[in-house]
Amino acid sequence: MQQSVSVIIPAYNYGRFIADAICSVLEQTRPASEIVVVDDGSTDDTGAVVAAFGNQVKYVRQENSGVCAARNHGVGESTGELIALLDADDIWEPTNLEKQIARFEADPSLGLVHCGMREFDDDTGMTIDVYLEGAEEEAARNLLLWERPAVNVSGSAVTVRRNAFDAVGGFDTRMKVGEDWDFCYRVACRFKVGFVPEPLVNYRSHRSAAHRDVREMERGMSLFYEKAFANGDAEVLKLKRRALGNFHRVLAGSYFQSHDYAQFLSHAARSILNRPAAFAYFLEFPIRRLKRKKH
Repeated sequence: MQQSVSVIIPAYNYGRFIADAICSVLEQTRPASEIVVVDDGSTDDTGAVVAAFGNQVKYVRQENSGVCAARNHGVGESTGELIALLDADDIWEPTNLEKQIARFEADPSLGLVHCGMREFDDDTGMTIDVYLEGAEEEAARNLLLWERPAVNVSGSAVTVRRNAFDAVGGFDTRMKVGEDWDFCYRVACRFKVGFVPEPLVNYRSHRSAAHRDVREMERGMSLFYEKAFANGDAEVLKLKRRALGNFHRVLAGSYFQSHDYAQFLSHAARSILNRPAAFAYFLEFPIRRLKRKKH
């Protein structure tokens, strides 16, 4: 007997994108049982665009409360045994559900399955990068350490069993950035993870994407680490300095890209303080940046 799958699409002022997302679900070789769009208080034409799909889509509207609340609301309105997440600005390949659900059916102990991803530029349609690495074993550990291979934490690349979603309490509504990372980590701590090494998701890179807000990323991921280390697990605490060293190294690079050099220096120092081996990384930092510019 096939397992039922609900697709949850949170949307906020993405009327210009959401039709592509919904069409990519309707074109799946393994049809979804239902599509639930949660309009997070949009002020554009999102509602009208969704309405054009008629009864093919269940439309739910809420006051603007953020993507985490929208996803949790959508899951609460859905009925599927499996929950597939899709952001309103992304697009699935036609075999996404077929291949991810096949992993669940082959191994009933899996709580979460993720897949590879193609990142593309919204303005040109050109491919920016293709991500084909993904963790199965030690998924939680690698997420904690910010080391690869990890879970592909783009919400659009993740399908989860309803019992796993419920067991971890869904998404943390306090987070605006890093919520996917936090959610996947909590699931991976308690359930097996599967990976499909194919780019089944087309991730749209555009100017209004939330991940571009470095300060919000810092706030969200700081909360993630605060929670991760709060439970007193001895094995997790052993990795604390290494994890924080890596975290501040990533933040330093992100602040450098946004031309906030004071924050770059601050996080570079904190990275080295937690993980002295990072000193060599920052020593070579200008050379790597020059090489990237040449390419």
